[in-house]
Amino acid sequence: MKKLHTIIKGTLYLTIAGFISRIIGFFYRIFLSHTIGAEGMGIYQLIFPVYILCFSLTVSGIHTGISRFTSAKLATNDLKGALKVLYAGLILALVPSVLIAYLIYSNSGYIAIHFLKEERCSDLLKIIAFSVPFGAIHTCINGYYYGTKKAGVPAFSQLIEQVIRVISVYVIYVVVTDKGIPVTASIAAIGIVTGEIASALFTVTAILLQTNVSHSTYLNGRIPSYYFKNIFTLSLPLTANRVVITLLQSVEAVLIPIQLRKYGLTNSEALSIYGILNGMALPLILFPSSFTNSLSVMLLPDVAEAQAASNTNRIQRTSKVTIQYCIILGILCTGIFLCFGDDMGRIIFNSSLSGDFVVTLAWICPFLYLSTTLTSILHGLGKTTVTFLHSLASIFIRIAFILICVPRFGIQGYLWGLLAGQLAMTFLNYIVLNLYVPISISLYQWVVKPLGVLCISICFGVYTSVLLKHLNWQNNLINVGISCTSICIVYLLILYYLKLFPSKS
Repeated sequence: MKKLHTIIKGTLYLTIAGFISRIIGFFYRIFLSHTIGAEGMGIYQLIFPVYILCFSLTVSGIHTGISRFTSAKLATNDLKGALKVLYAGLILALVPSVLIAYLIYSNSGYIAIHFLKEERCSDLLKIIAFSVPFGAIHTCINGYYYGTKKAGVPAFSQLIEQVIRVISVYVIYVVVTDKGIPVTASIAAIGIVTGEIASALFTVTAILLQTNVSHSTYLNGRIPSYYFKNIFTLSLPLTANRVVITLLQSVEAVLIPIQLRKYGLTNSEALSIYGILNGMALPLILFPSSFTNSLSVMLLPDVAEAQAASNTNRIQRTSKVTIQYCIILGILCTGIFLCFGDDMGRIIFNSSLSGDFVVTLAWICPFLYLSTTLTSILHGLGKTTVTFLHSLASIFIRIAFILICVPRFGIQGYLWGLLAGQLAMTFLNYIVLNLYVPISISLYQWVVKPLGVLCISICFGVYTSVLLKHLNWQNNLINVGISCTSICIVYLLILYYLKLFPSKS
């Protein structure tokens, strides 16, 4: 029970920080969509495969290694060993991150033209190259705190990164417009760098202040080589898997504008649609995933610890509770996006097309949120190869839809691919997890009843919306917000009354 409480507490910290960050991010994306336009958003989104690849190569596997080995050291009250794990991970991550940053900066033009197929990405790549070492630092330190199951510092670092990013971009925008200089997507890339620097400074300060005894005392002058070996051995397959996945995601991102041009769109139209999908619609769909992402981060070390103690019952209980929560959340979000997705896209981003995308992708919510949690549980069980294969299957499905359906049906073909790929990944993850940790799911109790409750809740939400319009409520955004909130409240209250929330026992 205490372990579950620790997970819930850490999840709550990360979820609150995630929600605040995403709310800030929404206003930030609205600002960007109005300043650099849909085409600018498309160009900006194109650099993210390269940006993510940098972190996949340098720190993604090491971050997990730090978390797992820190948890193991603290289980035996070895704080000295836990700090040595952190420092070993930092060294392993910083060296390649500096090298990767240099390679991206010096080869930005080649990458932009030959890989991203968009020359205007060159300047943006040069800018984000500076963020890589700083991102590696704060990611490693966050991994240490996740291993200690203390999510406060990672939560605050997430907020600081987002706030500094938005403030810096706004300041640059004001200065640039005052001087009459055209505003481009470069200001958003600068925001990434400033955010990463701020987050790195905060986490470094936190780790120094929260260690009561001097670090030199803990290190005793050196870090044993087996610390590096253990982290490297664990992180190598994780990094390799992540790099392959990221490369395929990069191919996916580059193919979308290319195939849209085959559909008959111009380059500008293709980039605009890509920007609307990835810069506007998908962030709306992913907004509630703050909870599931936070839950996943806290689940991994806990499941790993339970497995080390051969406590299958604890893994089973934790998995069952989290899966049910994800299903409840996914069903709620599907209903909200189906009812008000059009209004959200039109009001928030002034784009009816983004609203169409949100409505289409509403069906993905239960599977998207559930697969994130299932993947984390499997990682905690050490089944990283299995989740890698499942991710590959999902990406290949999406790429197949891009190649086959997008030239015939436009962007709608890719949306179908997203749905199919996520559905496949979720069911594959569940099937494998059920082999190792049998989890019985009651479709009637977990799915049918919440769907019935959702229908009742939607009626309240629609009635609220009609009532507000009848009262000549002028602010459409607040109208939608109140209507969605009424759906959430009614949904949660009825679930609580019917005792449909998962039990901790």
